[in-house]
Amino acid sequence: MNRVFQPLPLGQRIPASEHAVSCSLPAMADVHGYERKDPNTTRHLTSGYPRFVVNPLSRQLAAHLAERESSLRGKSLWLTSSARMASALVAHLGPAEANAFLHAGVNGVALRGDDTDAASRAKLFLQHLGGFISSREAEDALVRFGARKQIDPEESFAGDAAAEIRRVLLPALPGAAASDLFLANSGMNAVYGAFRALSEIQAARGRTRWIQLGWLYLDTIALLKKFTPTPSDYVPILDVFDLGALEKLFAAEGTRIAGVISEVPTNPLIQTPDVGRLAALCRQHGVRLVLDPSMSSVLNLNVLPHADVVVGSLTKYTASEGNVIAGFAAVNPSGPDAGELRRRLPASLEPVYSRDLAALAAQIGRTSSVLERIHASVPQVVEFLRRHPGVKDVFWTGHPASRENYGRIARHERAVGAMISFTVRGSLEKFYDRLRLPKGPSFGMKTTLICPFMYLAHYDLTSTSEGRAELNRLGLDPDLLRLSVGIEPADEVIGALAEALD
Repeated sequence: MNRVFQPLPLGQRIPASEHAVSCSLPAMADVHGYERKDPNTTRHLTSGYPRFVVNPLSRQLAAHLAERESSLRGKSLWLTSSARMASALVAHLGPAEANAFLHAGVNGVALRGDDTDAASRAKLFLQHLGGFISSREAEDALVRFGARKQIDPEESFAGDAAAEIRRVLLPALPGAAASDLFLANSGMNAVYGAFRALSEIQAARGRTRWIQLGWLYLDTIALLKKFTPTPSDYVPILDVFDLGALEKLFAAEGTRIAGVISEVPTNPLIQTPDVGRLAALCRQHGVRLVLDPSMSSVLNLNVLPHADVVVGSLTKYTASEGNVIAGFAAVNPSGPDAGELRRRLPASLEPVYSRDLAALAAQIGRTSSVLERIHASVPQVVEFLRRHPGVKDVFWTGHPASRENYGRIARHERAVGAMISFTVRGSLEKFYDRLRLPKGPSFGMKTTLICPFMYLAHYDLTSTSEGRAELNRLGLDPDLLRLSVGIEPADEVIGALAEALD
């Protein structure tokens, strides 16, 4: 019997591209090994999500530079997306520990080879801000230096790639002009750029506090924790539906609050706040609102009229092959700080490398057809999971807790996005290890993809009894699985799930 889904070996790229944004982690033992950096696991990894796993092309380029340039020999090299990012990393680490360099067009920072603490801090900084060199830029440099024969052929847009990307995105951003839409080298860099620009604007008004509304993606949480001026300037309200708590906070301290960041819907519980009420509260108190619709795609949701800035990952849905990392930030032209944001955002956003732009532009025109196929399958998969006795909880955009909130901003009733989170009764390991679906990080690809999200995002909490108790207290099951439905037939996805659940 021919089946769409066959088990993938540990470390296989998903998709089969050197620029793949995911890789196969087929067993829970592999997930543990990946998080613990066990050499028995990591030696099999040929790729990973680009902000977490340095692409092999980038590692090869760093090794080549260290051999080619005597001043870099013996150093730990961190290649960056720009000279500006290299300078920011040096400022973060301290000039006594790090030195920026530019060698034959490649930017980076050199650390002492034995300084593992500085290397760890450098990696986290570039991860949070989206500051790593593009794998395609690394590939081009290797060819230029003669360390690689040629660029691997791939689909590429022949015209003005940035214009093509804007052509597809702007209709999803009503009222916005091309001058309101900024491209970034990753979704996280877009989040950082909006956060930084608004922080600068609001700080001049004495507003420095930032509100995290809902349990958000780990790097968004990290940005708020690490880059607000003081620990008290980071205020998490983890219940996305508790706008009463937000209202009380605004009433008491509204003049000190710079902004609110929320995802619509959130990652990984797929919860949507009452965006209209949230926006009205922010406007009433002079608080700026940043919304991130990455979980369902900005092409599915009409959020710009409610926000000051909409940010998102273009790696998801629009780069549906799963081999491009990019993001965007869109300014609401009716917002009170629109002009200042247009001026400040370019200073905070990292440019998208030209070949990444061309690869994204070649795929983005297919987004609507990809979404149509995903939307046809998701309700069927949800219904199967909801009815199966081996499944405990199922979360998606149509969950009763926030279905109405989501429906108010959805472009049409079928625009449900790809994401389903669920938990199983009994052993997570048994289910996960038996499952034939591709298993790895990321979502919004043509390929169906599943991962034990809390283990990949918050392993420190899932690996201790205290951490697991804390997650449970917050309503987050440590064994939550995050499923991104692709364009394969729904009955194939359901069949693979049924087989593992039996």
